[in-house]
Amino acid sequence: MKTLRYRIGNDVKPGILDAEGNILDASSLVSDWDNENLTTDKLNELKNFDLSSFPKVDKIDSIAPCVCKKSVGKFICIGLNYSDHAEETGMEVPPEPIIFFKATSAIIGPNDNVIIPKNSQKSDWEVELGVVIGKEAKYISEEQSQDHIAGYCVVNDLSERAFQLEHSGQWVKGKSCDTFGPIGPYLVTKDEIADPQNLSMWLDVNGKRMQDGSTKTMVYGVNYLVSYLSKFMSLQPGDIISTGTPPGVGMGMKPQIFLKPGDEMKLGIEGLGEQTQRTVSA
Repeated sequence: MKTLRYRIGNDVKPGILDAEGNILDASSLVSDWDNENLTTDKLNELKNFDLSSFPKVDKIDSIAPCVCKKSVGKFICIGLNYSDHAEETGMEVPPEPIIFFKATSAIIGPNDNVIIPKNSQKSDWEVELGVVIGKEAKYISEEQSQDHIAGYCVVNDLSERAFQLEHSGQWVKGKSCDTFGPIGPYLVTKDEIADPQNLSMWLDVNGKRMQDGSTKTMVYGVNYLVSYLSKFMSLQPGDIISTGTPPGVGMGMKPQIFLKPGDEMKLGIEGLGEQTQRTVSA
């Protein structure tokens, strides 16, 4: 099942994408796709509903974040989780996962405008596989991880490299700028993804392919990461884990390339849909 949230005027409504690509109004089932309804139990229950009777949505204004922002308690990111990306940045593959947080205030819809922050010279892109938690996970084994995952989504883990690496302190400063966390277009439940470690992923800037990778080259896989994180903090329904990016980021180019107002990013992951963002000045 593919769940999504769509905007009509000032209202955000819950939807489901059917097999033909139509958006169905799911407001008779759930009030929103939040941490109460994006649980593994609730999603399993909804799979038994006959969607053919649900009304089709003829026109929308835009696609909202696939998880209600207020329900994302934690937006956890994993750094340098692709060996070829670590190489392009001149950093070593870490002996354990690098964990940092992105502020939930950065979350936007998949096609919303991205704001280049004031004083930014090095805003960068990162296509990433997002994992959405659907059941509390605390001290779980790697083998138990799938029981705690609601589904997957596309994340653009935008980064301001100067803020991140040149201003001292933790990476969070370069990761949490407003609009630096597009998620969606939809959440794909885990039963539709046969192997999260074998998904192609890509990102274009102004029509030029910059990233062209696969989740198969992740250093630490999805199940390992969920288990690993659960040993340091409990994971709650609605939490998002952004699992790292393949090579092709602007920082790794020679010469380096960074985003400027008026640029367009298009990105996607196999089976999880696509995003399109334009950059604007703060």
